[in-house]
This record gives sequence, structure tokens and C-alpha cells, in this order.
Amino acid sequence: MTDFKLLLSHFGISVSSDDDVIPYGDGHINDTYITNTEPKYILQKINTNIFKDAARLMKNVELVTEHLTKKILQNGGNPEVETLNIIKTTDGQPYYEYEGNCYRVYRFINGISYNLPETNDQLFEAGKAFGKFQNELADFDASALYESIPDFHNTRKRFNNLKASIEANKSGRASSVKSEIEFALSYEKYVDAIINGIADKTIPLRVTHNDTKLNNILFDPKTKKCLSVIDLDTVMPGSMLYDYGDALRFGASSAKEDETDLDTVYCCLDKFEAFTKGFLGELKNSATEKEIELLPLSVLLMTYECGIRFLSDYIDGDVYFKIHYPNHNLDRARNQFKLVADIESKLDEMSNIVKNVLA
Repeated sequence: MTDFKLLLSHFGISVSSDDDVIPYGDGHINDTYITNTEPKYILQKINTNIFKDAARLMKNVELVTEHLTKKILQNGGNPEVETLNIIKTTDGQPYYEYEGNCYRVYRFINGISYNLPETNDQLFEAGKAFGKFQNELADFDASALYESIPDFHNTRKRFNNLKASIEANKSGRASSVKSEIEFALSYEKYVDAIINGIADKTIPLRVTHNDTKLNNILFDPKTKKCLSVIDLDTVMPGSMLYDYGDALRFGASSAKEDETDLDTVYCCLDKFEAFTKGFLGELKNSATEKEIELLPLSVLLMTYECGIRFLSDYIDGDVYFKIHYPNHNLDRARNQFKLVADIESKLDEMSNIVKNVLA
């Protein structure tokens, strides 16, 4: 059993007993706790099964939050609530190893988060938050960051992984999902759009968040405006298009990603427009012509990438994503593929929305 009192003492934090440390939030990767102290702190046990190099992971977080702090101060903001604040150990380290596990502490930010967007105003604020995050890091050397999950958004590699899964057919399920496989393979024409742009430098290498779901934004409980972007574990070098596309894969969908009534699954253009207005309102001065051109396609690509990952995992025997029933990954894949087809049919409309936002 973890001795939280002893553990937190290594961060210079005093609690009366372990009862002053309670589980917090509903994250699926790290174990998270909050302290019953004043001020409050967030304690996390880093999942080193996924993030295998805690030292380099925390160096990423340090570098990015230090840069953001400088930018926030320059703009007259408050870095104590506008970005994560690492509480270092008593010997100056960003994390502490205890009983074979790696722990870190952040200053608690008193904000609220949402798992699903409730209004388009909320999506507009989310777009502003992630656009501001990108803009404040536009002059940061992304190559200085460690890839905590290598090739995370390398769509070509994800595509090749799908083909390898089909070939290996470890679960024997491939023959039962022929139509899904056919659909997935038919979209190969798109898979290199972003990675080729990064390679030929028409798309700049930027700092990317890589998990731009709504629940990674903290909102002010009173004003409902964005306070800060959190969960920086997947901050890596990449394309701004990854963050934008993945945010809208989730945010502009009409349904949850495992909805089985596919007639109810489509891309909501009003949601797309709301997020895009917020995002480009912050980022339009540093976004390149090629990035702006590919914004709509990035939504298709990130949705497609997620769909083929679900399908690959189903064919592999459900070894990566947590499932709650036997066909869960298959239902997720079908859902994402329905969304991909709908997005493809709306690419011209989406491009016109982007142009109008920039006009």
C-alpha cells in the first residue's frame, strides 16, 4: 500500500494522513489523486507501461510548460491557472521514483472539464484553447522534444499495421469483416497527405498535444471560458493538423464513437465551424497556406486513422483498446468509417467554411 504521507514529503508537501489523498477524475492511463491541503495538489502515478521513459517524458512537460509560462507572463496572464505547474521534489527533480513507480505532482487548477460538448459556444472555446496552445508554442523548437509514443500519428504506418494484422489474422476474424477491410484499404490515397508535407517541409514541424479531446481543457466554473490545456503526456513533434483533425473527429461528430445506429452518425458542420472559428482566430497569423488547405482533410485523416486502429485491434483479438463487450472495437471501427465517408462527402463545404472564417 502506498504511503502517501511519505511520498508527498519528497515533494515538500505535508499531509496529516493518507486519508488526505483521494482518487480524482476518470482518466484511463495514469492513476490520479488530489490532496486535501491548502493549496491543493494533483498527484499522479505515471503509467510506465505506456510511457516507458518517465525522465524524458517529464523533460518534455518541463520544456513546454516553461515556454508557455514565459508566453503567458508576456501577455499579462496568470501561469498558475493557464498552464500546468510542476511541483519539483525536494532535490529539484520533476518526478520521484517510489517502490518501483514514478510519481509527479502538479499544482491543482480549479477548473471544470466536460467529456462531451454541450454547446457550440463550448466548441468555440475549445478551438480557442487549442489554437492558443499552438500559437504560444509556434516559436518553440519541436525537434527538442522526445517522441513519447513514436509514430503516434504516422497514418502510413497505421495503414501498414492494418495490412499486417489482416495478413496475420491472429484472431481468425478477418474473414468476418471483409467489407470493413475493403473500405479501409480503399482510402489509402489519403494516408500520406500530412507525413509527406512534414517530410518536404511544406507543413512545419510543430509542438503537438496529440490528445485534443474536450476533457483535456479546463474551463472557468463561472465564466465558462477556457483556463488551460492539460494532460501533456503526449506532447511531441508533429503537425498542427493532427491536433485540429483529432479534436474535430470527436467534437464535430453527431454521436459517441461506439454508437451502433450508424444512421445517426455524421459530421456536424455547425460544430466544425464553431471550433474552426475559435482555432483559427488564435492561429491564423502563424498557420501556413498548406496547413490551412489541409484542415478539412485532416479531420477525415484522423477519423480514418482511429477507425483503422480499432479495426486492426479487433482483428488482432482486442489486445490494445479496452473493450466492454466482444464486438466493441468492431462497432467503433464501423462508427468511424461511417464518419469518414460523411466527411469525405462534405470536404468542399468544409473548405468553404474555412475560407469564410479567414475572410
